[in-house]
Amino acid sequence: LLYLPSACIMLFSFNSGIHIKFPLDSFTFDWYRALAANGSLLEAAGNSFRVGFTAATAATAIGVLGGFGLVRYNLKGGKAITGLSIMPLLIPSIILGISLLVLLRVIGVGNSLVAITIGHVIFCTPLSVSIMISRFVDLDRTLEEAALDLGAREIATFLQITLPLSASAIASAFILCFLTSFDEFVIAFFLSGTRSTLPLYIWGQLRFPQKLPEILALGSCVLVGSLILVMLGEILRRQRATPP
Repeated sequence: LLYLPSACIMLFSFNSGIHIKFPLDSFTFDWYRALAANGSLLEAAGNSFRVGFTAATAATAIGVLGGFGLVRYNLKGGKAITGLSIMPLLIPSIILGISLLVLLRVIGVGNSLVAITIGHVIFCTPLSVSIMISRFVDLDRTLEEAALDLGAREIATFLQITLPLSASAIASAFILCFLTSFDEFVIAFFLSGTRSTLPLYIWGQLRFPQKLPEILALGSCVLVGSLILVMLGEILRRQRATPP
């Protein structure tokens, strides 16, 4: 039931006609071939990949360091910090988008891909923090203590013991942050300038009925790609940290 609308999108993306109706006019791959020849679409997709990669990298790095500090150092007010760190997920996206628009204007950052990237880092960081906290809680601390007892410095222990044992969780956090940024629309809508991301491109093309079949084909590609990455991220997240 949940995936029935997505299945309909994929079904009608193979219809040769531009109208959504049964029965289908005929089976065709023309709309998928049209995607490769659409320069505006490819540019928007490239923007989404660049923003998503940058935002996911920054959010994952913050999540690793923040999660490790909250779990290992028993910071004063750590529970409050943990609670506040997930607030961007609880605030409605439209409120967060307006807030970021006002803040970035005040500090002199105009609407652009840079602004979208900053907004997505803020929006994605709670995801990476929650994933890394759960991994560091499950991580056997005696392995780190053994390294310290053998003379390793704390930073060397973190780089050579903690990070390798957390690699699957880090990869999972990166994948989920990338997907969240790649698919995010509301914040990008408020912070976009002259260059758009893929969700903004799709939104703009929906005004033209003749573009609908091509958008359905694009949506099918995004759905399949997202499903594969989500499954990969979940597999990595479920892997336990075990020493070699």
